[in-house]
Amino acid sequence: MTPDENEYDEYEVESAAESAAEAEAGTGAGTAVARPVAQQVEPPVGRPADRSPGHTEQRPPTLLRVLLERLNWAKFAVFDVQFSLAARRAAKEYGNSRVGNVSVSRITFKRWLAGTQSPQGDAATVLAYMLGVEVDLLLQRVPSREVVPARLPHGSSLATARSMDALWSSSSLSPSEAAAGTGGLWYLDGLRIFDGTAVPAQMYEATSQDDVVSIAVEENPHLRAFVQPARRALLIASLGGSGGEGLFVLDSARARYQLDADPRGTLPIPKPYRLDDLTFGILWAMLNLEDSLLADDHILDSERRELESHLAMPRSAVARSAVPELSRVGAAWLGSYFCALHIERHLGDVTEPSFFWTREQTGEEGAAWLFFRHKHEHLARATARRADTSEPPGHAFCIPEKSVKESEPYERILLFLTVALMEMHGLAVWVCTEEEYSQIDEFVLAPDDRVIVANWLRSDGIWRVGITDQRSQVRTYTQAIDHARAHSVIEGPTSAHRLRALADYLSVDWPWLLRRCQELGAYGSSGMLRPRSRLLSMDQLDEVLRFVGELDPE
Repeated sequence: MTPDENEYDEYEVESAAESAAEAEAGTGAGTAVARPVAQQVEPPVGRPADRSPGHTEQRPPTLLRVLLERLNWAKFAVFDVQFSLAARRAAKEYGNSRVGNVSVSRITFKRWLAGTQSPQGDAATVLAYMLGVEVDLLLQRVPSREVVPARLPHGSSLATARSMDALWSSSSLSPSEAAAGTGGLWYLDGLRIFDGTAVPAQMYEATSQDDVVSIAVEENPHLRAFVQPARRALLIASLGGSGGEGLFVLDSARARYQLDADPRGTLPIPKPYRLDDLTFGILWAMLNLEDSLLADDHILDSERRELESHLAMPRSAVARSAVPELSRVGAAWLGSYFCALHIERHLGDVTEPSFFWTREQTGEEGAAWLFFRHKHEHLARATARRADTSEPPGHAFCIPEKSVKESEPYERILLFLTVALMEMHGLAVWVCTEEEYSQIDEFVLAPDDRVIVANWLRSDGIWRVGITDQRSQVRTYTQAIDHARAHSVIEGPTSAHRLRALADYLSVDWPWLLRRCQELGAYGSSGMLRPRSRLLSMDQLDEVLRFVGELDPE
């Protein structure tokens, strides 16, 4: 042990209480957060914690000690230099040369840290000037939380995590804690609609075992500390330390459940939860949607109660400025929700096939269909409404080549799953690519020659809706549907044919996508990421994953 490391232990303690404080002050300096009074160590099973007469409960640290540790000034040699500099600056500022000559002995410094002696006179003046806090506050005890440090991930694991930021432009991952007990952060930027979010994320080394990767039981103390808060957080398991490849993701809520069920076992993560374009796209979309909707929950609930007056009107439009406090996702949800109500109100009891035109061109836009609960209910009603199955209803998209080229692979996969969701619900999908059709209103062509307009996506306002039976306007919308049917780039007699053609158009590896959808669908995505908002659901996502996974790869 070096003299500096032992500097607080050279002196006799004056009381049991001071002894506890001295032990606290005797740790090395320079952490980013206040360290605990004592690390939490569980006693062996069957053996009670030590409560012998010699055992002394240690007190929380003083604010002075916490601040000095954050500044890396908690060792006397460092503090002495900083205190002398502060004294000279204080003397100049206060015009008092006597203050510039103040010094502090090592034993006095030790007692200040322990909270057993209060700074007085010029020393108190300098200390308050140095830290910007009144001396009375500096000697107060501050709350301290117990910290269980995580083991540093293997170098190859960290390199793999950093490479993801190059692979996905909307990702910025710091997978390990900057300070003990804090965890890393994963930033997920929005592109056009999403507001962007960040989620706590902690990396652990794992080993491969059959169809799971397992985090060792030695990590359980830190795992329990990391997953205990009710916040959203992600565990990232890496095989880098064991010579393997890949990162695997698990929701902290699922990890908490598993640790409670088997507190002495390893923590398994299914291999289908491996991070790739499919799982990253799901995580990116779900986390962005959910965090914005949770932030807007109260406003959305209030606005939803006021929609009836708008529904009573055949035409309605609401400017974005009408609800300025909504996030971009919140405004999109409200517009989408109202448009679904508007369509359902005017379709009524129609049982003949209707034709739908929507404006989604990217995965970020298509994510609403995959996760918004009201979208799922809208699709279910559209499926249940038709009485004659000889001619199924159809759904048209305009997805220009430019939009495809500007989208990253994970976004194109989300768009593919959006179209697959329509096909799963019995809607034959047509995709045209001509740019001039990309700005057509979102609408429904009803069988009684009415057009129900319902815009919310890429619109100036939150929504713009209407209904018309004017022959000239109906003809314009009918021509758009006819064009999409006649010039669809995914033409085929069955869903499998159309989806295979769509994968080719979106440059998605068809065999790989089918295999990954099958794997993830078999386990379900809710273990990887459990929804918290009542406005979202992953049930339809799991169903469409299984639907795609059962298609013929040939």
